[in-house]
Amino acid sequence: MRRFDGELASCDRFMINSADSKIGCPSAANSRTPCKIKGVKDSLLEEERTALHQPIVEPETAPEAVNDKPLRIGFVSLGCPKNLVDSEVMMGLLDHAGARITNDPATADVLVVNTCSFIDSAKQESVDTILEMARHKTHGKAQKLIVAGCLVERYREEIQKNIPEVDAVVGTGELENILAAAGVTPKPRTQSPFTILTTVVATGIHPTAASPEAAAPAIITSRSEGDLRESQGRFSRHAWDGAQPALPQYLYDENTPRLRATASASAYIKIAEGCDHPCSFCVIPNLRGKFRSRRFESVIAEAHQLVAQGVQEITLIGQDTTCYGEDFGLKDGLADLLDGLAKVDGVRWLRFLYAYPNKITGRLLDTIARHDNICKYLDVPLQHASGNVLKRMKRGANADIFLKTIEKVRAAVPGIALRTSFIVGFPGETEQDFNELMDFVREAKFDWMGAFSYSDEDGSKSFHLGEKVPTKIIEQRKRSIMRMQRKISKKAKEKWVGQQFDLLVENESEETPLLWEGRTQFHAPEIDGKVYINDFGPFEELKPGSFHKCEITEAHEYDVVARVLSR
Repeated sequence: MRRFDGELASCDRFMINSADSKIGCPSAANSRTPCKIKGVKDSLLEEERTALHQPIVEPETAPEAVNDKPLRIGFVSLGCPKNLVDSEVMMGLLDHAGARITNDPATADVLVVNTCSFIDSAKQESVDTILEMARHKTHGKAQKLIVAGCLVERYREEIQKNIPEVDAVVGTGELENILAAAGVTPKPRTQSPFTILTTVVATGIHPTAASPEAAAPAIITSRSEGDLRESQGRFSRHAWDGAQPALPQYLYDENTPRLRATASASAYIKIAEGCDHPCSFCVIPNLRGKFRSRRFESVIAEAHQLVAQGVQEITLIGQDTTCYGEDFGLKDGLADLLDGLAKVDGVRWLRFLYAYPNKITGRLLDTIARHDNICKYLDVPLQHASGNVLKRMKRGANADIFLKTIEKVRAAVPGIALRTSFIVGFPGETEQDFNELMDFVREAKFDWMGAFSYSDEDGSKSFHLGEKVPTKIIEQRKRSIMRMQRKISKKAKEKWVGQQFDLLVENESEETPLLWEGRTQFHAPEIDGKVYINDFGPFEELKPGSFHKCEITEAHEYDVVARVLSR
């Protein structure tokens, strides 16, 4: 899960804060009665989050009044970038209808919490944040509290029953309902701002690598893997009390109103929604529905719109971006899409998250290698390396297969940065399994790596597996693998010292005003280490969102220090 660190993200229209999504966020005691939601620990209101006390930036001109008074609506977006894009869409809908978006909950008439429900700690933080926002309704100015996102798909009735301050809920497949929930009247539009997939057959565009502009019509069909998983009960929600039986089918397009919450030079584009894979530890398919791709020309059009707004870095996101276009009948849809986007004038950095290991084709790697503006960066969440554990995870493969894949990737794209993540303590994971994982990490030498403690999620297939690993052992194993990775990472970063890189300047460091922070193409937004800038070179000051040439002067376990050389 990504961490936003309470950092304000801005655009030219508004500012929004994303509450700290750090795992295990503590709560201070309060007179509030603990909330009871199945699967979530007792939660108490926090006294304060520093992320909620930042200066508000007002729009240059007031939006159109709603009922003679513009509603002020505050957002807190938790979890991953996919959730953040959903928040941006909801904010865009509200802004288009005349509401005013604010990052200060004390001044908001309506508060919206877009929740994450991936693992227990994410659910816990979501509940903590909902209760914290409820304080602004019971003791402050807010008149309405709306809960949106994944937690709603899982606990729709329980949220409304156990947190009476909540006035409405909005699931992942009903983002347009945010208008009615907030009490905002939508403005008339000449065309629908939504792409709602109500059937498995529709007309689409079949892109070609040679000429996407001359694309021919095609028929969109559902993926055979998704159909198979559905017949096997993969997407069943019958055991979730209050869950809507119909799976989410929402998919935004380039006409959907959207207010970006990322820095001015960077933006996410969600190119697909949902997931068809059978991973036994994951409930995302139940929360977000079957895999579905956006139209090729819709993504290209949005990229042009973003560049026109000053965006230079685009990150493509989806639960499994490497499946992009398979529901259109495409074999290498992501390679086609990357090829088309790389040709959009003004896109300086282009990357995608995440890659399913058996979907990394030679064509995809060739496309990454061929375009200078496609970042030489690949995030492949492998989850484990033991064949025994991967089989129980319903993932397949093993350490030897993964090492061959890594060798193929590095041969095709020299100098590429590889990131992965692992789950430690999956049911049935033996000491031998864990040692296999350690040996694999030692040999693979990933540039970036994360390890997560297994979370026993009710609704996942692994919840019913026996041989649960004790929490104490899970944490010991997690510490061991991350201790080893820190050494690997530091050796890799030491090789950067003396090298020159293109640098995207982000902002002044939160640690000290004496340092600024930035990223290279080998750092994905909000995920990897940082480049600390302690020497501006020939410049008196640096501007957030600007690109410069830099030299690395110092290396640490995850972060490096650099001096600016030139533009």
